[in-house]
Amino acid sequence: MEQTYDVLVIGGGAAGLSGAVTLARSRRTVLVIDSGEPRNAPAGHVHNLLGREGVAPAELYRAGRAEVAGYGGEFLDGTAERAERDGDGFLVTLAGGERVRGRRLLVTTGLADELPEIPGLAARWGRDVAHCPYCHGYELRDKRIGVLVSSPLSLHGAQLWRQLSDDVLYLLNGGPAPSPEQAEQLAARRIPVVAEAIEAVEVAGDRITGVRLAGGRVIELEAIAVAPRFVARSAFLASLGLEPAPMEMNGHVMGMRIPAEESGATTVPGVWVAGNVTNLGATVAVAAAAGQTAGAMINMDLIAAETRAAVDDYRRQQETMHEAETWEERYRAKPTIWSGKPNAQLVAEAAGLPAGRALDVGCGEGADAAWLAERGWQVTGVDISSVALLRAAGHAAAAGLADRITFTQADLRKEPPAERSYDLVSAHFMHLPGDVRRELYARLAAAVAPGGTLLIVGHHPDDLATAARRMHFPDMMFSAEQVAADLDPDEWEIVTTAKRPRRAATPDGSEIILHDAVLVARRKR
Repeated sequence: MEQTYDVLVIGGGAAGLSGAVTLARSRRTVLVIDSGEPRNAPAGHVHNLLGREGVAPAELYRAGRAEVAGYGGEFLDGTAERAERDGDGFLVTLAGGERVRGRRLLVTTGLADELPEIPGLAARWGRDVAHCPYCHGYELRDKRIGVLVSSPLSLHGAQLWRQLSDDVLYLLNGGPAPSPEQAEQLAARRIPVVAEAIEAVEVAGDRITGVRLAGGRVIELEAIAVAPRFVARSAFLASLGLEPAPMEMNGHVMGMRIPAEESGATTVPGVWVAGNVTNLGATVAVAAAAGQTAGAMINMDLIAAETRAAVDDYRRQQETMHEAETWEERYRAKPTIWSGKPNAQLVAEAAGLPAGRALDVGCGEGADAAWLAERGWQVTGVDISSVALLRAAGHAAAAGLADRITFTQADLRKEPPAERSYDLVSAHFMHLPGDVRRELYARLAAAVAPGGTLLIVGHHPDDLATAARRMHFPDMMFSAEQVAADLDPDEWEIVTTAKRPRRAATPDGSEIILHDAVLVARRKR
């Protein structure tokens, strides 16, 4: 209950393990809940699985579990009994009462084979009682095979088994006789029809020897082929309102399955199915492929949800990151935010300027204002945060510079500085949306006195694509050339437009190179 997994996989057969591998390889957190009762457990081998032909089911699942675990997937032994909505995800309860959470569900619980109630038949299931000629036919080739009529598809089944053996019988088990057309087909393929009801399967020495008919006659056989009624193991899904529906093949109902789209998506958002729970005729290979498809679709669904959430958060940040309360909270969170050193580009550009009146825009904790004041400037430091200004004033007083610096709380978007009033207007890393930034920078430019200097410094947009991993708000990044383009050339001399490298330290102490966009302009008149 402490963790919410990206995906809970209910069922650890071929479909479930394949889906889990697909998801885990996409770095999703996955928990596979498995009762350890695979449908093909009685079978000795799995066939038609490329590259693993003849592998034992238990060995296949051991290898599959190891692959899932190798990519970080987890397992929980047990039976999932019910699920309920839990916010955007699901809360699943196991038979023992344990509960787990997942954002999405992949249900691969398989199906149950309902066999005719003939004594001795079920005990031989998966060995010399088989249902699928593609799964078990080659191993029963050339044997004497009785095809037990149990569904409308039994005639088709007899023809499939006749491809594998010349000695095939059609066991009506007391049911209706074939139509004339069917009887002709059976006769043409030399498939005898046995009409009587079957009382029991005869077994000797751990192998089928035949079937005993009503009246005592025994038909010698080496194997029995039967089409069971397939019923999806869907009790778990009923708790989500998903009920089984008939599945047809060639116009005949094969059994009951959970309907789903080709991708595995059900009518319940967030719930996918794969394998025999939805495709009653799926072999191991088909089930595994369906699990991979469903896993990929679930990953895409999660990505879409995460993108929507990211966009919502991105918009929220854009709306709030420049507001006073956001900055107040940021400053309150730590005793110190900045290094206490002046910005490198201020030092580079202002060191040779004659002292005068300076406007330090977004002065923060006051390092730039103090550096300017130490060099004889009369500084006005403006910031939107009262917490930052309180710290800045304290630093200025401690340095004996309080008489040279005036700190003012203001939002310059609403309260522009006085025009033509400052010999230096310095703004570092004031990143706002494009139109708002251009309007603010125009007001800052207007505050520069004739002969004064405008210094604008920002994070260069090229750093978005480097390992520096700067703030990722592309619309707020700018180059010096973009800022310069907004200045009237009749009023401004562009002194510098540069992209300058600067060494910086990451939170883990390693060194990186950042790039500053630097504009220096001088007002002509």
